[in-house]
Amino acid sequence: METPSQQQQQQPPAKKKETRGRKPKPKEDKETHSSSKMKKAQQQQQQQQQHSVDEKYSQWKSLVPVLYDWLANHNLVWPSLSCRWGPQLEQATYKNRQRLYLSEQTDGSVPNTLVIANCEVVKRRVAAAEHISQFNEEARSPFVKKYKTIIHPGEVNRIRELPQNTKIVATHTDSPDVLIWDVEAQPNRHAVFGATNSRPDLILTGHQDNAEFALAMCPTEPYVLSGGKDKTVVLWSIQDHIAASTTDPAATKSPGSGGSIIKPGDGNEKTADGPSVAPRGVYQGHEDTVEDVAFCPTSSQEFCSVGDDACLILWDARVGSSPAVKVEKAHDADLHCVDWNPHDDNLILTGSADHSVRMFDRRNLTSGGVGAPIYKFEGHKAAVLCVQWSPDKSSIFGSSAEDGLLNIWDYEKVSKKERTSKNPSSPPGLFFQHAGHRDKVVDFHWNASDPWTVVSVSDDCDTTGGGGTLQIWRMSDLIYRPEEEVLEELEKFKSHVISCAKP
Repeated sequence: METPSQQQQQQPPAKKKETRGRKPKPKEDKETHSSSKMKKAQQQQQQQQQHSVDEKYSQWKSLVPVLYDWLANHNLVWPSLSCRWGPQLEQATYKNRQRLYLSEQTDGSVPNTLVIANCEVVKRRVAAAEHISQFNEEARSPFVKKYKTIIHPGEVNRIRELPQNTKIVATHTDSPDVLIWDVEAQPNRHAVFGATNSRPDLILTGHQDNAEFALAMCPTEPYVLSGGKDKTVVLWSIQDHIAASTTDPAATKSPGSGGSIIKPGDGNEKTADGPSVAPRGVYQGHEDTVEDVAFCPTSSQEFCSVGDDACLILWDARVGSSPAVKVEKAHDADLHCVDWNPHDDNLILTGSADHSVRMFDRRNLTSGGVGAPIYKFEGHKAAVLCVQWSPDKSSIFGSSAEDGLLNIWDYEKVSKKERTSKNPSSPPGLFFQHAGHRDKVVDFHWNASDPWTVVSVSDDCDTTGGGGTLQIWRMSDLIYRPEEEVLEELEKFKSHVISCAKP
């Protein structure tokens, strides 16, 4: 039963969130003649940019049947700042059912929510080209169905799933706390005005100021990592609240097989909010807001962070709370995102407001105190908001940005000549560009259960007339498979066509 203190936590009408990485613009005292002219010029520029976006989108849509093996377009009621794949639930002949986590950032007329959806993922080479191209931008996709709603105490800025238990997710909101949810055990709630917040299964405390975006789960241990406006990186272990197998039979179950990994409470509990746990470590070294964090794929004690101080910092919990390595000027502007290669723990990706993605080798991070990346990937025309390595191939990664593009790169396609060339004809390493979004792509996630399938979400409510756009897509395998395989298959196809054409 929800308490009065929970009701007091009900959020006031939400205002539009500042775009990630942007600082609020200073207010003008009064409009002068020159500022009026400037506004008109800005409006004309925006109209031209919108025309360019619409033109590119129309061109992209005409190529959809050629570029994609499958594409589902889902118009959202409210903007979502994060999207993540959950566990695969069911396999069938032509499609698989899988969990999908989203959020709803509302205007205050109804509560903010964490949404658990079921997604029908069509298998490779099943969807017909006509079906792929025939989607309505203003419609909800039949492949995405809402399964459960959790009323979230504040906006959901980030969602991350726990690898050791597929039912557990962490969320960031506009507060210092990280919230942990058992999405299967949580009751389904109806999001209506005045409804009380759902009660988190666990609250991770330790930040001294809001922690909004930087959030990661450890692949090897049930650890959670966060960064915030207090310039710190904070580490927790959910094991501190896992019931021992001798007292809780559920703890002996394999991850994802049922039973919560979270203790229901042990005295250290906020009665209104749920049990809380203190951090195992607080790490100081940044000089501005920490924007993103990532664990080393092979060690729960090693992790990295990036921030608005343009620094990339590597940490080692075994040697203390100070930086193990601090890379000054990793980029030429604020850093928004970071990811550590799950196949090669020497490689780290960073994305920045300077429009570039950079790849670092942790064995040689700096030169003369300044960041020394292996390569700079420069294919975006606006701030990069998200980077992520592919779970299937070590040299593949994606990057999304405020320019509305989601680029797929292959580092192996960057030859030594291209690495040294200052003016290549096209961005080296870029081999696919998803242009289905018409405004900033705020988040995306590779599907570990279905190779080369991606979910992406954009904040384009002003363009689409809805709350934003969710797209689930898989590029044609003819694009990424080895050239010799593709040519061999096309040759067989050619022979088949000729044989069919014979009288």
